[in-house]
Amino acid sequence: MFPGRDDRPWSLGNWQNWRKRTHAGALEAADLDYIKPYALRHSFASLLLSEGRSVHYVARQFGHAPSMTLDVYGHVIDELEDGGQIDAEKEVRAARIARSDAPPRSVGALRG
Repeated sequence: MFPGRDDRPWSLGNWQNWRKRTHAGALEAADLDYIKPYALRHSFASLLLSEGRSVHYVARQFGHAPSMTLDVYGHVIDELEDGGQIDAEKEVRAARIARSDAPPRSVGALRG
């Protein structure tokens, strides 16, 4: 997802360092429970599809073939068939507002 300084894929150590320092810190700052970075990737793909973006567009965003997008997210496309499109930005904003009204949650254990 993020190239290294040399434009090559991250090593396992780079990935673990980012996840421990940056990802965990961002979750803590946002007062969120732990969520795997990969789950965020799935959420983003689902939002793109919910907006009506094409399978080809989503595949380009994730750097894989459209056939892989269909294999992984085909169930999302099926679920959307009768529901119509959404405005992902509005949905995210609404979720943030709803979240700001909820009591805080602790994620301090992420740093361990």
